[in-house]
Amino acid sequence: MIQLDGSSLTIEQLLAIADDREPIALSDAARARVQASRDVVERRAQSDQPAYGINTGFGSFADVKIAPDALEALQLNLLRSHAAGVGEPLPARAVRATMALRANVLAKGFSGIGVRTLEALMALVNAGVHPRVPSRGSVGASGDLAPLAHLALVLIGEGKAEIAEPAPAAARSNRSVRRDRGEEESLRVLRSPRLLSGHEALARAGLRPITLGPKEGLALINGTQPSTAVLALALADAERLTRAADVAAALSIDALRGSIHPFEARIHDARPFAGQRASAANIEALMRGSGINKSHEFCGKVQDAYSMRCAAQVHGATREALRFVRETVAVEANSATDNPMVFADTGDIVSGGNFHGAPLAIAADLLAAAIVPLATISERRTDRLVNPVLSGLPAFLTREGGVNSGFMLAQVTAAAVASELKSLAHPAGVDTIPTSANKEDHVSMSMTAALKAQCAVERAREVIAIEILCACQAIDFLAPLTTSPALATVHALVRSRVPALDADRAPSPDIAAITELIATRALEGACGGLVK
Repeated sequence: MIQLDGSSLTIEQLLAIADDREPIALSDAARARVQASRDVVERRAQSDQPAYGINTGFGSFADVKIAPDALEALQLNLLRSHAAGVGEPLPARAVRATMALRANVLAKGFSGIGVRTLEALMALVNAGVHPRVPSRGSVGASGDLAPLAHLALVLIGEGKAEIAEPAPAAARSNRSVRRDRGEEESLRVLRSPRLLSGHEALARAGLRPITLGPKEGLALINGTQPSTAVLALALADAERLTRAADVAAALSIDALRGSIHPFEARIHDARPFAGQRASAANIEALMRGSGINKSHEFCGKVQDAYSMRCAAQVHGATREALRFVRETVAVEANSATDNPMVFADTGDIVSGGNFHGAPLAIAADLLAAAIVPLATISERRTDRLVNPVLSGLPAFLTREGGVNSGFMLAQVTAAAVASELKSLAHPAGVDTIPTSANKEDHVSMSMTAALKAQCAVERAREVIAIEILCACQAIDFLAPLTTSPALATVHALVRSRVPALDADRAPSPDIAAITELIATRALEGACGGLVK
């Protein structure tokens, strides 16, 4: 069980909650802080002194004083009116991550929410109740209001939700094997039979609707947690993809009879970017001991093409960008993003702007852009593998060219997806459209940026899968020469899912199978810990 205290939630713990159904609880220290800030709100709600969102309206209605007997209706109507999302719903893992992040932020004690309401939110996580949260509708300022409103409606018995099936014992007991979603829900455990009303979902989980007190509706929706959740999951996927890209590069470079020497540590120590050094070490370790490599040791070729020789530099640059994204997510996961902020030590309630998603938007846009070189250099290696002039292998990696087209269209698909990725790299955070009668006159578009980043990672994964598909076929053609022991294990794993191509068949299922090996970490797992 993961204790939420508002300050120490890690990205790895968040993944355990999102993917492995790890339960959560509120720490004793956090409970005391939450109660102290709640006491401040209760006192202010009974006074004549205006406090935004407690006894006033919201947004451009901030100057409207609300009568004491209407305070409950104020919070209830806030959730109802702000549940204006559209589009496909967020996947269950993103909803679970959102709820956990919001609970953790509320546990900091700056929101004024009641302990009972906070624990009701945490109970949804532990019971596997997943509100239906439309993915579009947030501009990433004043928090992700629409997504969080849809989520919070279930707490009062409204909205829609699903109830997850219990996690299998094998998944619960094997935390060390981190899996990920493909197009299915995380671990394939979060499948739900059907969409239920919020009231029915609570009843089936043995929970009851709550009644909101002053500021509690606002406390539930005033934050960046949906943006943070989507970005955190995209980050984890992207970090996994960088490791898979190193594996793909090693396979391709070996199959193309490239040199191992550009990956010597002394080269990268002279330009000591940590990401570059990590990718170089991975590729060198994976290629070490290759019979293919040994066979052309004295071939006289001086230099390889950039897509081979510069793989560590390009992959490493992506890793450097992801390091910045990780730092941003780690800070935001444990930051108070409420407005107004409640300071229990002084009794002050102060309006501010921590709900603005600018840091997340910039990080998400960077992630989407940083993934593109990982895919474009992969596509260039794929092109070399299928081009007989560059590879010295049969054209399009098929023995009977003409009758068979081999992997001709696999490379075309990689090119198409790589081109799409360039469009996804356009930053969302450079846009702003004023909202709420110009009261909210600068917004971040952090949710758009995060969703785009997730899409970019998913598309790039397909490009890397195509490279692996072609590289394994190329290695087959080089027999009886053998690749390294580490890459042979990877090759065997791929062949356990995707047979060698002897005659034309649809490559799409093969690409999907390798994509799943990347997403579930099976590919890097086959490397026996060599890939970092």
